[in-house]
Amino acid sequence: MAMRKAVNAVKRLLEPLERSLSFRRFSIPRPWLVAYLLLIVLPAGVFLYGYYERSATILKNEVVRTMGQALNQAGSNLSYRLERIEDISNAALMNANLHSYLSISSDDESIGTQIRVIEDLRYLVETVQSNSDVFRVRLFVDKSKLYAGERVNFFALDSLMGRPWFDTIIAGNGGIVWTGVYQEAFLGEDDETILSAARMLRDPGDYDKVSGVLMIDVKQSLVSNILSELQFSPGTEVYLVAPDGSVVYHSDPLRIGTQVDPAVQDVIVAGSEGTASIRLDNERHDVLYTTLPPTGWKLVAQGSESQLSPATVKLTRQSERRSLIEYVALFLILPFVLLAIIVRGMNRRVNQVITVIRKEEKEGKESVEGLHELPAVSGDFHMLERSVDHLILRVRTLVEEKYSAELREREAQLQALQAQINPHFLYNTLDTINWIAIGKGATDISGMIDSLAKYFRLSLNKGKSVVSATDELRLAEVYLEIQQSRFLGSFDFEVDAGKGLEEYRMPKLILQPIVENALLHGIRKAKDRKGRIIITARAEGEDLVFAVSDNGIGMEEELTRRLLTEERTGTGDPAGNGSSYGLYNVNERIKLYAGEGYGLAISSRLGAGTTVSVRLRAEFADSRDSGNHGG
Repeated sequence: MAMRKAVNAVKRLLEPLERSLSFRRFSIPRPWLVAYLLLIVLPAGVFLYGYYERSATILKNEVVRTMGQALNQAGSNLSYRLERIEDISNAALMNANLHSYLSISSDDESIGTQIRVIEDLRYLVETVQSNSDVFRVRLFVDKSKLYAGERVNFFALDSLMGRPWFDTIIAGNGGIVWTGVYQEAFLGEDDETILSAARMLRDPGDYDKVSGVLMIDVKQSLVSNILSELQFSPGTEVYLVAPDGSVVYHSDPLRIGTQVDPAVQDVIVAGSEGTASIRLDNERHDVLYTTLPPTGWKLVAQGSESQLSPATVKLTRQSERRSLIEYVALFLILPFVLLAIIVRGMNRRVNQVITVIRKEEKEGKESVEGLHELPAVSGDFHMLERSVDHLILRVRTLVEEKYSAELREREAQLQALQAQINPHFLYNTLDTINWIAIGKGATDISGMIDSLAKYFRLSLNKGKSVVSATDELRLAEVYLEIQQSRFLGSFDFEVDAGKGLEEYRMPKLILQPIVENALLHGIRKAKDRKGRIIITARAEGEDLVFAVSDNGIGMEEELTRRLLTEERTGTGDPAGNGSSYGLYNVNERIKLYAGEGYGLAISSRLGAGTTVSVRLRAEFADSRDSGNHGG
């Protein structure tokens, strides 16, 4: 269709020439020149300018989106490390002897008793400090205690009262309070830049009495090492902001403790993560942020447009200059040169050109192969023929390039949707293995690790995105076996697969998110009965049909519609209760892979369970080159 329009445009361009060439010599009429400038040159210039402005915006938005993904990943890594510190603090707090030792005063027991207390507390401190992330454990106690003046791990509580965050620790009522980055002097050592997880300890005999403060210190490098992995452009600021707007970490030490700009603060308090464009100091800045759940801090990346996307700006400017030169040559220089060198015989030659074009149109060809079939000609008119030929071929090339770009964009969308895998599953599984090892003497670890290995082997599939239907079913089985080890005795499952499924191919990770939703959002929330999940698979004509049914809590009809039509922006809750965008993601991937006629269907009733049906185009192993779709 686009090529036919180009042919018609060439014909409209040549027909006025045909009518005007009844004279042996002619000149360009002034009205023609004015009309050419107003109707072709000026609109084309405006279109070119708008096109490249939009291209620059698209490129810049892609850079910002990529940076946002990197920032969210860094935030997840940092949150995980800080959560480990909080777990260590909680473990130390649960020590059976800690509170009883802190309640012993110098008047209550002998010196020998307090020396034994010091030895036990030091053993506790050394145990905690053995963790690679922990730099120092400090315990602040009443100055009357014998060990309060030790000043290595034990300090007088009075020495902490002058710190700006002491009142916040007390107000935390035993909860963990993060201090932010600060510099601390340690006895016999150089000053160290640290941040601390602090909590108040109460006297078990007198609950209104503060018996001490426990602080676990980590080096600033724990934060800086993670953030240094962000490969952002030079000049981009990456820092941490507390809920009150104060900077708790920055690569520039002078910025720590200062307040962020009110415009930035208004942006980052609007949600848990996102991007925004604001104006600071008469310059447009992009702000990207995400929240660290353990602390409530915001991880912020901020920079001007020239800092965030210098490569985009440079590429766009080069492309604009190159296209402007081509535009001037195509719409200005070339027509004048062609019209200036027209000689006798042009009328006959133009008629021959139009005849060839009409011949191609009558024969029903979608594209013109060129003017090579015309008799060879010498002289200046040869340039006109070759220019028309070049114009036709150029339009065809542009159409083919646009089609190829659309194919690449569709492939990129498919790969991007397929790449969204919930990392919390890995953490929860490893955590389950750890607790089995601790609680049961490691007898069940072998089976758990074997199931996990099978899961990753099936899900990764050597980087290929298309697997056999039986492998996809096996992946769902392995996932449920792992979850049975995690939630002992809470549910059963059954897989009913038809014959011959090993001959069919399908995109991987289609069933696992559906099974995950059935378990975590259906079965696990139904406390009054033992759960059951049934997976069926059949080949029906030219389609593959899967169904995942559960006897969970079910859902309302309105919610079943929203799950497939509204994209969710979350990435799952911290407890690992599944992806909040899983069903939408799977539905979109199926449509990208197989077309609009395929996808998911949800049937559910409150209290009676849910059934999610999957319909795919049935494809045999040799019907699609799965290697071209590898991750």
